[in-house]
Amino acid sequence: MSALPDLKTLLKGKPGSLFGQLIRYVLVGGVSFIVDYGSLWLLTEKAGLPYLWSAALAFVLGLVCNYILSTKWVFGESRIKNGWGEFAAFALIGVIGLGLNELIMYSCTDGLGFHYMLSKIISTGIVFFWNFLARRFLVFKS
Repeated sequence: MSALPDLKTLLKGKPGSLFGQLIRYVLVGGVSFIVDYGSLWLLTEKAGLPYLWSAALAFVLGLVCNYILSTKWVFGESRIKNGWGEFAAFALIGVIGLGLNELIMYSCTDGLGFHYMLSKIISTGIVFFWNFLARRFLVFKS
């Protein structure tokens, strides 16, 4: 018998293992990334906002998407019993992630000369792990 859960277990019910939560968080992160990345492009290219303003607004849209999907599908019971408190803690971790996102994007774009969309991909990879681990261990019961 394998130690890894099957696909049905991963997609239905509440995953209890770190691996199950990580797989679901990767999927949620993918959806949130599409919201974030697509909004960044729309706000910068179509609305004409500076890329750092667009990145901040897009990050917030991705955060809200991530919160809704994470609380409904990824994580189990919250350590914080108050719903607003839970969202505040989730958002605070996201705000720290936003700061990391902005710093990495600025460093890669203005410092290293990368295109802002490539900078976003690099930033997303780094901030993903911060967000998952901090939310799993600080907001939700493992």
